[in-house]
Amino acid sequence: MTLHFYKYQGTGNDFVMVDDRARQFPAEDHALVRRLCDRRLGIGADGLILLRLLDGYDFEMVYFNADGYLGSMCGNGGRCTVAFAQQLGVIGEATTFLAVDGPHEARIDQADGTVHLRMQDVLGQQAVEEDVFLDTGSPHLVRFLPASTLAELNVFAEGRAIRYNDRFRERGTNVNFVEAPTAPDQPWQVRTYERGVENETFSCGTGVTAVALAASRRGASSPVHLRTPGGDLRVTFETRPDGSFTQVYLSGPATRVFEGTVTI
Repeated sequence: MTLHFYKYQGTGNDFVMVDDRARQFPAEDHALVRRLCDRRLGIGADGLILLRLLDGYDFEMVYFNADGYLGSMCGNGGRCTVAFAQQLGVIGEATTFLAVDGPHEARIDQADGTVHLRMQDVLGQQAVEEDVFLDTGSPHLVRFLPASTLAELNVFAEGRAIRYNDRFRERGTNVNFVEAPTAPDQPWQVRTYERGVENETFSCGTGVTAVALAASRRGASSPVHLRTPGGDLRVTFETRPDGSFTQVYLSGPATRVFEGTVTI
């Protein structure tokens, strides 16, 4: 069959987008998804996303990691899917859609194209020695680093060692390395090793969300501005008296890069 696809990116986190409203994509073919995401032998992406229609929602987002298997929630992928749905005429400026972790709301700022995606409430944080563990739709470990060390860090080696250590061996985790700003008007610097991609990505939406919430325990207040290798994102939230978080929004750009066809 000939597959028409679109390529989207959100702060460098890139995705193969497929309009699967007719439900013709062979989603059970993990090798195919893996090949399409391959940067040398396929289209190249951090993941593949199907947009499907679903009763009760504007659409359903079905997300696959680059390894070919269904993944947990992807924040940047969610923002790109919202922009994709608007391009297809499925939605207008606001939407309610379903992802693997449940319903999400989102809106698109028509002035600049920023997509504001509401994330699930986060129940709390767990201390893991000097680090912080949170689930923001995907599991994330947050490690705060000394000043001026993030740029030279081997994120692949350090992240992989944590992702596959005994504590996280069964489920795995994404790993975020963070450097705090040195001035109030500067962003938090973030680099992320992503489970399922098994490498550092230019950006991770659920990751920067986890970082922003963890940073709130270190004096950061909403909104939190964060800088990834692929660009800047913003996270807003409210903190409940019990330490959980609600009204969590991930905001940033989502851009169509190109479209094309591939024979599969």
